[in-house]
Amino acid sequence: MLLPPVLEDDDAEMEKEKLQLGKQRSRQTEDVHGPKEESSSPFTSLRDKDSEEEGKEETVASHGDYHTDLELEGKEAAYDLTGKECYMKACKVLQVVPSTHFLQHMQNTDLDMKHYGLGPQGTKALAVPLVTNTSILRLNLRDNWMEGMGGAAIAKMLWENCYITEVDLSDNNLGDYGARAISMMLKENSTLVSLRLSGNHITDESAEYLGQALISNSTIQHLDLSYNALGDRAGQILGDSLSDNMSLRSLSVGWNCIRGRGAVMLANSLGVNTFLRTLDLSFNGFGREGAIALGQALKENYVLEELNVSNNRIPPEGAICLAMGLKANKTVKFLNIGRNPIQSNGCYGILQSVQDNPDSPMETLDFSDIPVNQDFEDLYRSVKEMFPVLRVIHRGLIGTLSKDKSYKVLL
Repeated sequence: MLLPPVLEDDDAEMEKEKLQLGKQRSRQTEDVHGPKEESSSPFTSLRDKDSEEEGKEETVASHGDYHTDLELEGKEAAYDLTGKECYMKACKVLQVVPSTHFLQHMQNTDLDMKHYGLGPQGTKALAVPLVTNTSILRLNLRDNWMEGMGGAAIAKMLWENCYITEVDLSDNNLGDYGARAISMMLKENSTLVSLRLSGNHITDESAEYLGQALISNSTIQHLDLSYNALGDRAGQILGDSLSDNMSLRSLSVGWNCIRGRGAVMLANSLGVNTFLRTLDLSFNGFGREGAIALGQALKENYVLEELNVSNNRIPPEGAICLAMGLKANKTVKFLNIGRNPIQSNGCYGILQSVQDNPDSPMETLDFSDIPVNQDFEDLYRSVKEMFPVLRVIHRGLIGTLSKDKSYKVLL
């Protein structure tokens, strides 16, 4: 289902006083360059999947309907170089209390406004001056409960702003509405390098939009989608997208619901992706089949350096298949496979794969919460002679676990 105009207010009276992002900039340049031709917005080009076969394209949020810009006339606009007047007027129209912190730091390169309780309306007001702000490069809006409408306001702002490179929108209850708006922005934005969307109740309904964004965008390097509700469908789509993506360096999809076919396809994408350096798959459900696919992908991948597959219900035979991949891999330095039921035999197999691979760059093996036997300890001492920098974390020797359940780190 397509998004309605992303910043449309429900109140009829407020409708007449909507803010328009970007209008201030266009009015200031119109006298010099003539009227600015209205550009197409990414919010107008997305098809509804259900109507695509019929060739019916619906508007998500037309550029003309996205009324969020504040108009400042004459001298007022000329002297509002900081955007403070624009922000104050936006707060008045949207009936929110201006943020003193924002007014004091809106000319800094880093703006940290996490836990400020902005809400949807406060976020809209904040977005107005950020459209033309050229100072802020890193923006942290974590935990402001901006919801979908506030997220859509930030998305539109980032479509206009060409200076901000890092954004944290975690824990804002964006939902699929906000996620789709952010996804459409990513298809056009060429500035963002880092984006955090952790903990936003994003489901498989947004998967197709996220997948298209990852294929279209060529600048985003760090993406955090952890602590959401992405499932098998998302895993399949993200897997396809990663096969074509050439910019991501780190991706986190930990604490989701990716399992089955989705886990396999996501794992398979590592075999062809030649850019990703860090991948967090923790707290999903990769299981045996996902581990087998990961093992095969590691035989072909020559760029990944950090892999986290902890808490994925991987059994001993899955760990052995993963070990076969590590036996041929020459890039993975950090592997976290802790809190999986791989038992001591699985840990032994992975450690042995490092021993059998003279080109292994492995520095850390994390088997947290998994007890090992004496055979593992003996093997570790042998491997340590070949790889003196190797660090191993495990639960301790079977039969000698202490009551405080402390971890044993072998250096």
